[in-house]
Amino acid sequence: MSGLIGKKVGMTSIYDASGKNIPCTVIEAGPCVITQVRTLENDGYEAIQMAFDEKKEKRTSKALKGHFAKAGTTPKKYVAEFSRFEKGHRKKFGDVLKADVFIEGEFIDVVGISKGKGFQGVVKRHGFAGVGQATHGQHNRLRAPGSLGASSWPSRVFKGMRMAGRTGGNRVKMINLLVMKIDPEKNLVVVKGSVPGPNGSYLILERWS
Repeated sequence: MSGLIGKKVGMTSIYDASGKNIPCTVIEAGPCVITQVRTLENDGYEAIQMAFDEKKEKRTSKALKGHFAKAGTTPKKYVAEFSRFEKGHRKKFGDVLKADVFIEGEFIDVVGISKGKGFQGVVKRHGFAGVGQATHGQHNRLRAPGSLGASSWPSRVFKGMRMAGRTGGNRVKMINLLVMKIDPEKNLVVVKGSVPGPNGSYLILERWS
């Protein structure tokens, strides 16, 4: 596996060879700096720590300033670890990885935090249809959950019952997204389909080999 940290720019569309209009997401992927190399001897596991996106020094702690200075880079906003890199991949301390890590036509996974919706009812959260029409004496049941199925037994609500609650704001992985286009000069990766999160949110791009 190899990967990068990116930022969601927005959505667009691309025409493929057959003239079909394909909805796509534009991601600013890199440049990412390798700020730490985890080893079995020192850390008990192998991984590479990457940092992405500039951060003001006045908003960075002294400890982090020193951590980034060792890698010869400026303070960064987002840090993530990647494990199980393929053989021959650069993993030297201080290396800079850009969008050309990926190639057009391959499939990658994208991880992000979905948009938070707050506390929502069952219609928005789980796609319930509601109790029914506003007839036969009903006036306020259109978006109600209906019966929960509990009576004198079990006299409680089972755990995991689909009910109203906090929605969104979860870690979501979209797998096997086709890389439609890469702009190495602007560090842009265009993938087919949508990815989780609002514009400007951070994403993790992974390629498994």
